[in-house]
Amino acid sequence: MSANRQKLKLLYLMQMLEEETDAERGLTMTQILEKLEELGISAERKSIYRDVEALREFGVDVRTYQRAPVEYAVEHRAFAFAELQLLVDAVQSSRFLTQRKSDALVEGVKQLASRRQRALLDKRVHVEGRIKMQNESVFGSVDRIQEAIARKRKISFTYFKYDAAKRKAPQRGGERYVETPVQLVYAEGYYYLVVFNEKHDGFANYRVDRMDRIEVLDEPALKNERIATFDARELESRAFGMYSGEPVAATLLVDEEVMGAVIDRFGKDVESMPTGEGRARVYATVMKSPVLFGWLAQFGGRIRIEKPASLAQEYRAYLADIVAAYE
Repeated sequence: MSANRQKLKLLYLMQMLEEETDAERGLTMTQILEKLEELGISAERKSIYRDVEALREFGVDVRTYQRAPVEYAVEHRAFAFAELQLLVDAVQSSRFLTQRKSDALVEGVKQLASRRQRALLDKRVHVEGRIKMQNESVFGSVDRIQEAIARKRKISFTYFKYDAAKRKAPQRGGERYVETPVQLVYAEGYYYLVVFNEKHDGFANYRVDRMDRIEVLDEPALKNERIATFDARELESRAFGMYSGEPVAATLLVDEEVMGAVIDRFGKDVESMPTGEGRARVYATVMKSPVLFGWLAQFGGRIRIEKPASLAQEYRAYLADIVAAYE
């Protein structure tokens, strides 16, 4: 048994260095020998020197720090500590994940860090207004959708919304939808499935967490040029909340104090032209929808629709309906 443990010395040394060291804190030769002895492995300094060199040849970034005393540590890893922090923050702030799944993923991310760094990652991010999902069935739904896309098959599912009593209200009376899946898109904290609807000869979006009883059919998915050239990035730059609507080439008058919000929405490359007096004219293609109007409303008069006049009139009507609801 002791002989077998001696054979594992190099593996234990690598595990020790990866788990307990980083650029800020290493292990001295004395500490390494003591930890190996606790594991029932006897070693001499010369053999550890050889093992460290073997790990370096294998590709493990073991550094020697000329401190008092000399320390050995793994400095560079697959992810820098700052990158691990970003991953943990992204996981914890995601509304798409249940708390249980979020905690499990964070634990997985922490295994990529040293033991000292894990303690620093062991925190919760406060995200204002974050609402976590209550069940994990959506993960199985994503798997089935990915399978259908990979196999180029249609899918069948039921779709629901919530009624005033917060109960599931099946759409179309519970009738099953049959669609050609095109692409999964993660936006606004949720997964959406983009499908091509043959009846309406166009694309439609469905919230995956509101899709039930998803089945992969034997029926081949529809093929056409529009599906083959579908670009999710173009959809995301135009759509608001993945709301399907008519694309409209719009001209917006924007006060510079809210220009940052426009860039957040349309990207840094959005076409724009300063008009003077702290304003700019922004040219963007948007999906005409209540979600677009709601986005505009939060800025009051600081973003105004200049063209087309028909879109401006519809926005006026949208605002008038809101005012009328409070009269």
